[in-house]
Amino acid sequence: MPVPTSPTYITLRNGDQVKVNDHVYCSPTWSIRDGTPYSIARIMEFLPAQGTPTFDSVGKRNEPFTRVRLAWYYRPGDVSDRPVADSRLLLAAIYSEVCDLNQLRAKCHVIHRDKISDLAGWKKRPDRFYFTRLFDPWIRKEFEVIQATSVRNIPDHIREVLTGRYEYVVAEKEIVPDLTDELRLCATCEKWCPPPETVQCDRCKNFFHMACVTPPLLAKPSRGYGWTCAPCSRQHEEEVDSHEVRHPTPVAPKPKSNAPAPRGRGRPRKDRVLAEKEENVEIKHFKMWPFRYFGQYTVAEDTLDPEDFIFPRAATRVGPKYQVNCFPVAGSENNLPPGIEERGTESTIEVLNSVHEMSPEEVAAMETYKSTLTRNEKLKHNIDWLTEAIRRFSAAWQNRRDMATVNMQSPNRLEKWKTEQTRYIDREWSEAEKAAFEDAILNHGAELRPVRDEVGSRTMPEVVRYYGHWKNMKLGEENRRIKAARASGLSMLARPPSRAGSAEEDSSIIAEPTKGNASCGACRTRESDNWWKAPKGLVTNVLCDNCGISWRKYADLNVRPFREETISKHTKGADKREGTPLTGPAAKRARATPPPSVSQQNRCLACYKNGLPGKVLRCRNCSFRAHPGVIGAVVDATSLDQWLCDLCSNEKLQEFSVNYDCLLCPRTRKDPKKKQFHPPADSFLRSCKPTEGQAWVHTLCSVFIPEISYSDATRLRLVEGISTMPPYRWMNKCTLCDQSGGAVVRCSDCPAEYHVSCAWKAGHKFGFEMQPVKASRRDTTTVVDFKDFNGCMVPTVTCKGHPAHRRERFEMCEMNELGETAVQVYCKNYKQAPTANIHGLLRKARRLDQIIQTEDSIDSESTLASSEMHCWSCGTEYSPCFYSFTVKEFMVGDEFGEAWECHNCHMKQIENHQESVNGGNGLNGINGMDGMDGIEPS
Repeated sequence: MPVPTSPTYITLRNGDQVKVNDHVYCSPTWSIRDGTPYSIARIMEFLPAQGTPTFDSVGKRNEPFTRVRLAWYYRPGDVSDRPVADSRLLLAAIYSEVCDLNQLRAKCHVIHRDKISDLAGWKKRPDRFYFTRLFDPWIRKEFEVIQATSVRNIPDHIREVLTGRYEYVVAEKEIVPDLTDELRLCATCEKWCPPPETVQCDRCKNFFHMACVTPPLLAKPSRGYGWTCAPCSRQHEEEVDSHEVRHPTPVAPKPKSNAPAPRGRGRPRKDRVLAEKEENVEIKHFKMWPFRYFGQYTVAEDTLDPEDFIFPRAATRVGPKYQVNCFPVAGSENNLPPGIEERGTESTIEVLNSVHEMSPEEVAAMETYKSTLTRNEKLKHNIDWLTEAIRRFSAAWQNRRDMATVNMQSPNRLEKWKTEQTRYIDREWSEAEKAAFEDAILNHGAELRPVRDEVGSRTMPEVVRYYGHWKNMKLGEENRRIKAARASGLSMLARPPSRAGSAEEDSSIIAEPTKGNASCGACRTRESDNWWKAPKGLVTNVLCDNCGISWRKYADLNVRPFREETISKHTKGADKREGTPLTGPAAKRARATPPPSVSQQNRCLACYKNGLPGKVLRCRNCSFRAHPGVIGAVVDATSLDQWLCDLCSNEKLQEFSVNYDCLLCPRTRKDPKKKQFHPPADSFLRSCKPTEGQAWVHTLCSVFIPEISYSDATRLRLVEGISTMPPYRWMNKCTLCDQSGGAVVRCSDCPAEYHVSCAWKAGHKFGFEMQPVKASRRDTTTVVDFKDFNGCMVPTVTCKGHPAHRRERFEMCEMNELGETAVQVYCKNYKQAPTANIHGLLRKARRLDQIIQTEDSIDSESTLASSEMHCWSCGTEYSPCFYSFTVKEFMVGDEFGEAWECHNCHMKQIENHQESVNGGNGLNGINGMDGMDGIEPS
């Protein structure tokens, strides 16, 4: 057992002294981290060298300390592609690792937001960070972090244990209001009501156990529905009967927050003494962690157990959704349905190799035939080819076939339990794919997932296999160069620097920048006390002191835009330097050499992901950037630098209207005296497409409104079908801008309706869902395949506040194995107008005819119904029901005619008939009818 000792202080390389529970910057050498910023972590414990016991026989830690256990924090950019403006915001995590002690850089301070009284002043001080949420790297989900003292809706003995051990509590966002509420007691048994087992009455606001109500509730009401207790339900029925019901206007409760009040205009800033107290505030830790999970899937009594898991949890997978209903009893026969083979038997396994069962003569014959299968020497030594060849020889030997019948002409094979054939060897990589792969490796290193995204046309297994072959090829080339140098008598070639860099390399400080790197890659300054190595993708390879520290500590760079056009040599004053007059001597007018241009990556404005210029297009005129697949751009590889977006191209060619207002968005008032502004180039709403009427609509609006179609779905133009949109899209108001006039779409998870452009500006989520299609509807529904999913592709717009659901959803820029984006696949299959042998004007005329015919058919049916149906007796045209009967006066040939009778006259006839029958008289020929038997109700 470890004995309590005084805190141990370790002095870092920069002179800072740190102890357990201090926060530090941590980073390996520059060559290993490849330009990434420092990581931020909390020291959990100091450890001796690997292989040495942590504690000695008396419970004291062994020294010297060479390692440290760190609890990591994440930056928001590490877990999401969305840019975050606050560089001081972090995400906590219940995740730790052991690192070398020499990787600690400097000391910093990280505390929870609720413990900061002046957030603006806190962020202005150096090395200060804060967090409000926790990210779990295993289930990849974010949780809220609140103070343990704010949890009040739990029994007192559990609350004492929780607050005595932990400083914070981790829970889902929707559970936080239940935890921070007052103690909830059941109105029936007066015991504590756990949130998962509790229902609340919508009228009296009392809480009940689901088992305490009569009859007991098996489940909570579905989302959108309420529940009332028996007394309130009875009271409501009495109010309805007495017509005294008055529904109160619902008032949305204000969200609770434990953060301190915002600093007003007259409230002074906190002094430095109070700020230092906030930095050094004592945080409770239990088994080296300051928080634990206490959310939706936690049993409150389990927190009393000190060995209970503190990690976040997901929904249980025990039940019929993930498991079978019953298992066969041990020892009983497993009665399988007919035609189903039992798994695990010899008939269900797939034999990969039977060479060990062959005789030596058969093995020799196999080797002889194998050498004749191909003449390609490289292919004969390929692992995939050899594996498949042995598999096919083994199958021929088992089926008693001759070895000469085996051939390797087909690259596909049919695997057991699969319906489609698969390739046993990857197809050859083209030169363009190899170039894209090497460029992606240069930018991302061994992170193969972004490499796969930039290659686009290859699957992840293909990229992983090619990466292994590519590394072997590079190592082989290096070994051949070394052997050639040794054979020629030269000294051995210099090896690249090892991954364990020296202290000078570890500091990543450049003594003197070279002539080509004479300016900072971010702010362009040429003067600095210290120069730091810069990450890849900047104009130069160095950063000044301010930018270098800002990048390493805060992952923040204010990159100044680089002027791409070169300065003409013949321009007057080309040699002028800022602050130096042209009339000065030539010695003072130093020639300004522009920094060398490097290939920078472009950030797509639709998905906010970076890509090479060939993968993400950039408009030469307005600098608009997007993946070509989401804007319908088809560009030749030789003219990427000359590409123009649709609006800039129209400015030059004047093919369509110069009024670039979207027809599907609400009209905005403009001053005719002021100059008309186009959609901004830093937003995806800059992408517009022309309509069949020479006007313009946003590409986003035309894709996510289902009634819209394209004459050319590959290029997303021309837009058709605006006139066929239902009227409700134009009449309903947008819940974001509170305006009508534009076309609205509905949220996929709630009744909110808004314009597509308003939803994009508000940060709502756009994507496509793959909905399964029943077998009976597959003949009438368009079914597509996208990334191993099959179904009907449906565009969805979801409010940003909704939690993520389990339905499979793809982003707009996600690509399949063929390099097609989700937008391309959806528009090609669902948005293409029928253009075969039909002109565009004819399609428009048919749509207008369809609208007119629909209106005429409605009017004609109402007119026909009101003119033909009238009572034969009283002549009225208004009746809840008309009855048809035969009349002799309307005879046509040998058949009786048909007339109508209203409901009132019909009932009178029945009453008269019953009275006459009761009086003993028959009723014949009333009103020209052959008795009541001739009446035929319609």
